[in-house]
Amino acid sequence: MKIVKCVLLVLSLLLAGNGSAETVELPPPGPRDTCPVCGMFVAKYPSWVASVQYRDGHMHHFDGAKDLYKYLLDLPRWAPGHQAENIVTIGVTEYYSLALIDAQQAWYVIGSDVLGPMGHELIPLESEEDANAFMQDHKGVRILRHGEVTQEMLEGLDRARFE
Repeated sequence: MKIVKCVLLVLSLLLAGNGSAETVELPPPGPRDTCPVCGMFVAKYPSWVASVQYRDGHMHHFDGAKDLYKYLLDLPRWAPGHQAENIVTIGVTEYYSLALIDAQQAWYVIGSDVLGPMGHELIPLESEEDANAFMQDHKGVRILRHGEVTQEMLEGLDRARFE
């Protein structure tokens, strides 16, 4: 039994990698691309760009991770006719490096003193270590992963309430 547990632990560590989000390659937003959630021109905010690419090549760009997650959590409202199972890549701009990283592997800090184009934001970080350092430096309240983001949290960010 102990051998099985050890093998499972080693496999999970290998599959998890080093806990850092991988960079992704996606076309950048053009000057006329607007966020489907708020309508802002996305290319004006290159430090905050988030993007979704569908299997057919269709792209949606956002002016921050907060609007990206609003979109992902209510796809029928923001992208009628698009299906979540057809999304192939989701990228967010990492706070320190400004590289586009995999949104599903990123670490997010909420409640910090750093504001994005739409106010309080989910701040994407590449690793747990970076997220902890960011929390200390910028008075963050909580660290989240992709599957932990909820509609209620996003609404809280809009109201400057960080539960």
